[in-house]
Amino acid sequence: MSAKSLRKFVVEEWRGLPEKREERPLVAVSSAIQQLITRLGLRERINEADIQGAWREIVGDFLAQHSQPSRLVSGILHIEVMQSSVRYELDRTWRGEILRKLQGRFGRNAIKDIRL
Repeated sequence: MSAKSLRKFVVEEWRGLPEKREERPLVAVSSAIQQLITRLGLRERINEADIQGAWREIVGDFLAQHSQPSRLVSGILHIEVMQSSVRYELDRTWRGEILRKLQGRFGRNAIKDIRL
């Protein structure tokens, strides 16, 4: 009996099951983590935290006091607004500018549109 077949016999006997050996390609840890983050849908969560942290800088003090990003779903950033007059101002006057700044900072694929 060769060394490989002896090893296989001992492992199978110890486990009580035939040894299955799957050959998997080696992957860098950073690549595996990125794949896992994407598969679990955590990439948007990471962006949400970043967006909330930068919101005041992007919209200014007054608008940041009366609004906040609530969630990011499929590239659409949902923003909660406290007052209807602020919502109107954001929608009519600042929407394009805010979207441009967000896309410049986080990427066009991360934020495709904003909803108030």
